This record gives sequence, C-alpha cells and structure tokens, in this order.
Amino acid sequence: MDFSVLQNQDVLNTLADGFKFTVTVTVLSIIGGILIGTPLAMMRLSSNKIASGFAKFYVDFFRGVPLIQVIFIFYFLLPKFFDFQSHIYWGPLFSSVVTFAIFEAAFFSEIVRSGIQSVSKGQVNAGYALGFTYGQTMSNVILPQAFRNMLPVILTQSIVLFQDVSLVYVISAPDFLGNANTLANTYGSETKAVFYLIVAVVYFCISFALSQLVKRLHQKIAIIR
Repeated sequence: MDFSVLQNQDVLNTLADGFKFTVTVTVLSIIGGILIGTPLAMMRLSSNKIASGFAKFYVDFFRGVPLIQVIFIFYFLLPKFFDFQSHIYWGPLFSSVVTFAIFEAAFFSEIVRSGIQSVSKGQVNAGYALGFTYGQTMSNVILPQAFRNMLPVILTQSIVLFQDVSLVYVISAPDFLGNANTLANTYGSETKAVFYLIVAVVYFCISFALSQLVKRLHQKIAIIR
C-alpha cells in the first residue's frame, strides 16, 4: 500500500470535505428525524384513530422499505415528479438530508414512543390534574423525562445513521466514502486499499467512541433511576 499519497494536500482536503459532508448529513438528519418522529410518536399514542393509524402506517412503511430504494426515489424520481431543477433545488446534500430525515423519523418515532411509555402514568395524571391539555402534558411533563430515558437509544440509532450515510455514495454524493472512492480511481489501483482503509478506520474510531459514550449514559441513567 502506498501511503505517500496522503502527503498530497489536495487529497487530504478532499477527504476532509467528504467527511464534513457525511457529518453534516448525519447531524441534520438526526435533528429532522427527531422533529418528525416526535409528533409521530405522540400521534401513535393518541386516542384519535386517524392520527394513530397514519403514524402506524408511516412507521411500518419506512421500516419495511430498503433504505437504498428510498435514496433512489428521493434523488431520481421526486425531482422529475415535481419538475424541480435538481442541480439547484435538489442536489446531493438536500436530497440526502431529506431522505434520511424522513426515513429515520420512523425509527426515532418508535424510540420516542418507548421513551414516553417508560414514564409512569402517574406523571400523565399529574399533568391533567394541573389543567394541562394532552399536548401541554407531553411537552412540559412527559417528553423531558422521556428524552432522558431514551438518550442512549437515540445515540445508538445515530451511530447506525452515521454509518448508513455512506450509502449516498450510490448517487455520487461527495460524502467521505464517495470522495475516497474518487481519489482511489484517480490515483490508481495501488492507492485503493489505502483510501478504503482510512475510511474504515475513521468510521470504526467514531462509532466505537460513541458506543462507549452510550454505555456510560446507560450507567448514569441506571443510577438516577
């Protein structure tokens, strides 16, 4: 393996740009997934059959569709369906964030739902006793406690999401893996193992570090309980 290619500043900048793209998609998708998933969880737990049915269908649908297929749909089909100019409005970053936010919302919804159900029903009754509505009880009483309980699971799902973002390579997005593959093709077969090894090491180190953080959070939450 020829590691001398790493002395090239352009190579390092390209890898750094790809890593920045991957992190950006991951963070924005986590935020979007939670923002979409939380109302879905509340709808799933509500007594309204229409809202509950819609939330259940949403979760079952996206959990049953391969992620790679969802990426293709959002990147190739929807821009044509809505007649968007993809190079302006529907580029790799935008389509990647939208795809993962909508897809991961199904998983974050189930995490939030389990977190809400982990809070004792007495807390719900206490909120109603104070005159809160269902929404106020959820936002002011239940969700703060639920998010503390489900934080380790959210981080675990975030690790999975961070790894799954590498799939945007199939739409030629300039992510970490995609840029590494471009560099490997540019600098020849002797460097392919080097670039793929770098990607693997970086993914492993970050995932392992976050996994250790999850373990510590599990321990702290167990102590609080």
